[in-house]
Amino acid sequence: MQLINIKDPTEQVSFRQAVLRGLGRGQGLYFPKHFEELADVPGLLRQPFVPRSVAVLQHLVGEEIGADTVERMVTSAFDFPIAAPALPGADGRVRALELFHGPSLAFKDFGARFMARCLAEFHDGGPMTILTATSGDTGAAVAHAYFGQPGIQVVILYPRGRISPLQEKLFCTLGGNVRTVAVESDFDTCQALVKQCFDDAELKQRLGLNSANSINIARLLAQVCYYFEAGAAVRDIENTVLSVPSGNFGNVTAGLVARRIGLPYKRIIAATNVNDTVPRFFASGRWNPQPTVETLTNAMDISLPNNFPRVLEMGERHGLHLAELLAATSLDDAETREALRALHRRGYLADPHSALAWAALDRALAADEEGVFLCTAHPAKFLEVIEETLGIDLPLPPELAAVREKGVLSSTIPGTFEALKQELHGAP
Repeated sequence: MQLINIKDPTEQVSFRQAVLRGLGRGQGLYFPKHFEELADVPGLLRQPFVPRSVAVLQHLVGEEIGADTVERMVTSAFDFPIAAPALPGADGRVRALELFHGPSLAFKDFGARFMARCLAEFHDGGPMTILTATSGDTGAAVAHAYFGQPGIQVVILYPRGRISPLQEKLFCTLGGNVRTVAVESDFDTCQALVKQCFDDAELKQRLGLNSANSINIARLLAQVCYYFEAGAAVRDIENTVLSVPSGNFGNVTAGLVARRIGLPYKRIIAATNVNDTVPRFFASGRWNPQPTVETLTNAMDISLPNNFPRVLEMGERHGLHLAELLAATSLDDAETREALRALHRRGYLADPHSALAWAALDRALAADEEGVFLCTAHPAKFLEVIEETLGIDLPLPPELAAVREKGVLSSTIPGTFEALKQELHGAP
């Protein structure tokens, strides 16, 4: 598999190199130079999730990794359920693609665990520090994927006070090789700090920096697999609309890759909260990020979506007609709460991000279309919002009950590069 640096196409690397480096020169994102279509998509859709995912990822990475190795990595990474139940009262026309049945109760488990298997395969034994930023769910997925892994240190930045308490407890109570840093700013600042670290040659070399954000191509490609599960669940994939809660736009990028390699869904909706840089861009043609606003859907409180250049690349280099295929819309907190209530009245409990995606789908779905909205996190990760909005007592799953009373181990720093450098220089 050959990848290019989107910012500097003269930099071309293998999949292995892209995984190990994380970012290219000038903070450029790596992305495949070419995509080939799958030979038998209908046949793939008849397969179970794990064998199908092995085939999809083998197709994407090509001969660089042997088939037996890919099978071992995928089988080990995707060792938890995935489900696509029909929404009650929708006559089978709408399904929830539940991606939260992994160890961190969020869709990020797919990408984080596959990337961990890639690094275990590629790592040469030298120093390695996984430095990543999270707006809520990435942190737990990365922490659990690498916790206790010999030779790898993990440092996770997150915006202090801007993730839910249970999200924080799920990854800030592990200790060991996982260090968590609360930054006195927003997620966009955390993300910018990670990228600054990759531009610091001394820091990058001393710590052996890599990133587990969706800037890493291994995480992104793993997410392509569950779109094919959506295709397997519906009656007519060619008449199906997908709705994706969107913050950093890695999830939407993966959906576009799935389309490019042959999954023939009709169109895809990027559903954002009021941090609506992309919907406004599609409406006006102007890229005009505003200061990030804190919302109920904190994982999408992002005004500078790092993966959006890859979305544009799917149109400019890879031939997708984004104006026809991709729509972007935004909902505010009041609309999100009403979506939670409407779903609950129907007999389905969703987290705020997933409810927002359903509301965007419900507005746009024609009477003759099918729809799938991506459920990206377990409702209990947002216990306070769910209980307050719905007036219910929500039991905790074992993963959250086990950490609810634990103390948070994070250090706190201001949102400056010098403060982060000082923190990292104290890292093991």
